[in-house]
Amino acid sequence: MSLFSVDDSLCTRCGACIAECPVVIIEGRDGFPVPVSKADELCVRCGHCVAVCPHGALDHENMSAAQCPPVLKELAVTEAQVSQFFRSRRSIRNYRDRAVDRTTLTRLIETARYAPTGHNSQLVRWLVVYDTAEVRRLSGLVADWMRFMIKEQPAMAAEFHWDLLVRQWDGGMDRICRGAPHVIVAHAPKDNPMSQGSCTIAMAYLELTAMSMGLGACWAGYFDIAARFWPPMTEALALPEGHGNFGSMMVGYPTYRYHRIPLRNDPDIIFR
Repeated sequence: MSLFSVDDSLCTRCGACIAECPVVIIEGRDGFPVPVSKADELCVRCGHCVAVCPHGALDHENMSAAQCPPVLKELAVTEAQVSQFFRSRRSIRNYRDRAVDRTTLTRLIETARYAPTGHNSQLVRWLVVYDTAEVRRLSGLVADWMRFMIKEQPAMAAEFHWDLLVRQWDGGMDRICRGAPHVIVAHAPKDNPMSQGSCTIAMAYLELTAMSMGLGACWAGYFDIAARFWPPMTEALALPEGHGNFGSMMVGYPTYRYHRIPLRNDPDIIFR
């Protein structure tokens, strides 16, 4: 087939697919959508044309209408539901001594992968540090990095109180990964300018989805920065050649549940 095909018996020539194509490679011919010249080279395979058609009349070479699940109106959420969900999100720092099964973590990532990526690059890849003992070992490497920073960059180390974290780690208190059973790392090509933004958005999706599944999550900031700059940590993660860590998340079952929404500063808004 060509880049896409249209079932003329279903197409109502509404023009939605033409208007919604982000790279403007669909035009109308007698009202029916057709690809423009060199459309195959320019197409980003986002599937907007398939998704926006209300009648399932358009099939893309990479995805047919039948392959794309319908948006179910009965599952739509209200503004109030979204508002409470987002405002009640908490960073979880106490986890049960219980592993999350791999199927559940896979479902979590399956949803997070739908986060938007620049130019539909879909360049985000995932590393799940599943074994809790391995999470603990990597946390120890983070503590080693902090010891290095205390010696080599004392002003920065003092600002973030890394000496206290190291003492706590040595005393058996884990403030690095908080005793989380798993850590999920989002990685992507280091030289791609879209990698950081794409991974950050994907990890935000991951954190919110975790909450909807009864899981707890928290950005693993110390883990993340050590994974970027501490060679022993970089080597231990063993990401694919040319890839870098662009986000790390602790995941597990929360020990406690929250019952109130804490206050936040009023938004600082400028309209122009």
